[in-house]
Amino acid sequence: MSKITEYLKETKTELKHVIWPKKSQIFSYTLIVIVLSVLVAYYLGIFDFIFSKGLEKLIGN
Repeated sequence: MSKITEYLKETKTELKHVIWPKKSQIFSYTLIVIVLSVLVAYYLGIFDFIFSKGLEKLIGN
């Protein structure tokens, strides 16, 4: 049990050294992730559409 409490104390001490991002940084990074996710989804959707149409022509449906 003493190892667990020692671990928790050390963890708390280490977390004091962390430089947490500001709200504006969090907002910017979140926006970047959302925009990139939408762009990748759009890009993959286009290729999925192209390949599915190509397979339809190849198979003959």
